[in-house]
Amino acid sequence: MAGNCEQCIVRKINALQMLKGKELKAISDCKVFQEVKRGEVIFNEGDLLNGVYCVRSGICKLTKLSEKGKEQVVKLVVKGELLGQRSVIINQSANLSATALNDMEVCFIPKTEVMDVLRKNNDFSFDVLQRMASDLKEAETGIINMAQKSVRHRLAELILYLYNEFNVDEKGHLNVTLSRDDFASIVGTATESIIRTISQFKKEGLISTKGKHIKIEDYRGLENVE
Repeated sequence: MAGNCEQCIVRKINALQMLKGKELKAISDCKVFQEVKRGEVIFNEGDLLNGVYCVRSGICKLTKLSEKGKEQVVKLVVKGELLGQRSVIINQSANLSATALNDMEVCFIPKTEVMDVLRKNNDFSFDVLQRMASDLKEAETGIINMAQKSVRHRLAELILYLYNEFNVDEKGHLNVTLSRDDFASIVGTATESIIRTISQFKKEGLISTKGKHIKIEDYRGLENVE
């Protein structure tokens, strides 16, 4: 069960850290705590969102469907991030879907409260704007990387990113379990290419696998993949 926002450590790493006093209490009083199971959809592309979600724990993927119905992973969202703020601010339906990759805890904050503090708190508004600009830059960097880096290089970077951001479980496997299709979607290549490259990494002693689980065997080696 979620406590008060005033005592929540998570809010200190997102725009909510800019809220104090009555503003923070208003958010705390109206938020709705939700548990989201692995594989459950938080919201779908095209949904009209009535608020934003603050991720207390867990990881979700943001995806977009192509015209042919193929799912493209746009971003992985972790503890402390806000979901849906752009759609709420511009009053448009969600252009991405959010799906839990493991069991999650989120707090839903109604749109009315979000818009109220956006209008009244300049520091909060500026922080939200900075984070949206950062997301845009990240997306641009991803496009450049797909054009300039090899599939091997991009996959090695993704595996290292998952390790550095989410760490490993008790068996040493990456805490985030992605399907080969998810890896292909994030890297920007065909699933067959990902399967082939993972097999190459295993032969080179860079990683080991057990089903969908991946374990890094040679961190420095992955760093040097071109």
